[in-house]
Amino acid sequence: MKRRDKHFTSPRWGEVKIGRRSFIALAGATVLSPVRPFAARAQQPAKLPTIGFLGAATPVAWKEWVAAFVQRLHELNWIEGRTVAIEYRWAQGQNERFAEIAAEFVRLNVDVIVTAGTAPVIAAMRATSAIPIVFATAGNPVGTGLVKSLARPGGNVTGLSNQAFDTATKRVGILAEAIPDLRELAILVNTGSPIGGLEMGQVQAAAQKIGLRAHAYEIRHSGDILPAFMMLKDRAQALYVVYEPLVATHLVQINTLALNAHLPTMHNIREGVETGGLISYGPNFPDQYRRTADYVDKILRGAKPSDIPVEEPVKFDLVINLKTAKAIGLNVPETLLVRADEVIE
Repeated sequence: MKRRDKHFTSPRWGEVKIGRRSFIALAGATVLSPVRPFAARAQQPAKLPTIGFLGAATPVAWKEWVAAFVQRLHELNWIEGRTVAIEYRWAQGQNERFAEIAAEFVRLNVDVIVTAGTAPVIAAMRATSAIPIVFATAGNPVGTGLVKSLARPGGNVTGLSNQAFDTATKRVGILAEAIPDLRELAILVNTGSPIGGLEMGQVQAAAQKIGLRAHAYEIRHSGDILPAFMMLKDRAQALYVVYEPLVATHLVQINTLALNAHLPTMHNIREGVETGGLISYGPNFPDQYRRTADYVDKILRGAKPSDIPVEEPVKFDLVINLKTAKAIGLNVPETLLVRADEVIE
């Protein structure tokens, strides 16, 4: 009776019988073969370069900007899930979340942190001086201490400014053109934001130059928005909205309250007009995020943030919402409409 190895059974369909010596020889040949499928399968995949994306507001508010960022990365051969990983975290407009998210990115040891807005950048800077930080937008990055200079940022931070020196002045001028009898201007500003006080001062100075009285109505939390409107609605003819994460998260509420009070509003981003505001003038944010991907590309390929100059906006948009103008009973001058990059009707 022939001996049968208990580890081998009769061959099923597609199997081939081999002797014990043949099996040992075949196993040895497999070890020496340059093609080692079983060994390769056991190897751990290499860790993808990882971007920590700190969103100051909500995914919905930043949807278009994130899409522009990811699309540009793809064009640069950084394909999410294949050649690069992106860890998204959203602060929902809560400033206290910035530090928590930044600390989490440090624990994850991401290769670069991408964010926008002065407060989130400061939180990331406090969390790490080693991981590169790229900001897609930041108002006055030198004045707020994010970088030493635009040409030579120094440290581990660089990115794109979102405000040319006279942008606030231009916005006030556009409001005055849209409302010829404008005398009283309200400013809705989160004074807990590092950029809030700076832009508020610029708006007040610009208003004073053309004979307007500008009063600031301060907010620090979402619960402050309604009381601020209760105070300003009978005291102002127009509202300048200082954009930052808290405002971004509550744009719909702000514009709804402004419409109910028949107040024309000025925003610095197109989304402010899309959600019911009257006018926006400012950098094209999708373009800013596309350019941010170029910064990330350079850093992932070895460049140091300190060697990459901070750039200013190159594309500005003037957007006017005629639906809102009609709702509040305002006739926008034709001279302003013909200059608009987009009119929402």
